[in-house]
Parts: sequence; structure tokens; C-alpha cells
Amino acid sequence: MKRVNMHEAKTHLSRLVEEAAAGQAFVICKAGKPMVRVTPLSQSGDPDPVASRLGLLRGQVSVPDDFDRIGQEVIADLFEGVAER
Repeated sequence: MKRVNMHEAKTHLSRLVEEAAAGQAFVICKAGKPMVRVTPLSQSGDPDPVASRLGLLRGQVSVPDDFDRIGQEVIADLFEGVAER
């Protein structure tokens, strides 16, 4: 993959973007260290959809039925000072 230093990237940005859009990806380096990769977007012009994270832990985690009541007395005491210690 083509490597371009930061100064060259700033100087020739328009040309480099055209080349990347045509399929020639490149890496921008700073002091010889690769920093970012420039690649073309999909042909439709829309960015790739982000994978849904809903249901990521389905079947691995269970929520107790009384989840919304856990610590109810402690919370009431913190806000209202009504629970006995």
C-alpha cells in the first residue's frame, strides 16, 4: 500500500483523494509512523451500515424478575431517610 508523509498529504490532498476514490488506497504517516488509512467509500456513496449490537448477549445473561425493585429500600433511605438502619 502506498505511504504518504503528512506534508505530502497536505500538499497533494486533492490528487490523493481522487486516486483513493479510484481504488488506490494509501496510508498517511507522521514521522514515518502510519497514522491513518484512506480508502474509497462503497460504490453507492453510502457508508457501510453499522452492525446492530442489540441482542449481543442474548442467551448469555439473564435479568431477574425483581430487577426494578433491587435496592429499593436503600434508595428510599438515601433520598428520603425513611428506612431503619
